[in-house]
Amino acid sequence: MNPIKQNISVFIVDDHNLFREGLKFLLSNCSIIGSIYEANCGKQFLEQLDTLKPDVVLMDIEMPEMNGIETTQLAMSKCPDLKVIALSMYSYENYYSQMIDAGAKGFLLKNSKFEMVEHAILEVYSGNNYFSNEILVAILSNLNKKKSPKKISILSEREIEILFNICKGLSNSEISELLSISKRTVDKHRENLLLKTESKNTAGLVIYAIKNGIFEI
Repeated sequence: MNPIKQNISVFIVDDHNLFREGLKFLLSNCSIIGSIYEANCGKQFLEQLDTLKPDVVLMDIEMPEMNGIETTQLAMSKCPDLKVIALSMYSYENYYSQMIDAGAKGFLLKNSKFEMVEHAILEVYSGNNYFSNEILVAILSNLNKKKSPKKISILSEREIEILFNICKGLSNSEISELLSISKRTVDKHRENLLLKTESKNTAGLVIYAIKNGIFEI
């Protein structure tokens, strides 16, 4: 995990000037934020990415000409370690699976409180994944096992079963009851899942499961 520095550089990519300027103003008054860059479209962002290497990118999903999904895909091909937080006005689940595939590490609704934006930046910068509560609920409520899931060699059938129930938001105790196994066994499986998938939290497990074709939304 990266130590939290006091000058995290942030790049805002959004075609709405008022939103972009407002977010820039709020970030400029945040003690942990250093340089702030901005672009009003995906193309402008990609051009600047040739010379700038921001710590975190706040990426609007819905932009004209080149949307946030395509922009993120191209940006990740240039900078595979880029940490992108997707911004959206709506909790449209189909966008999230595409952004996960593109490489996004976090998801925020654009009407989120600024404290949540700051928290998301810290989480993603530190190497974690982040979903705002509304987006996480929307994803979990629509999460399904794929009819023909990919075989993930590092996970057993039992681990995939437990992973599904974790991603659905069940606690270890609830999974224990559902599968008629001890809570201690579930605890160990959860620990193994986090290690095997290199995830740090439930959001990371959700992203891993969708990105690797185990589940879909």
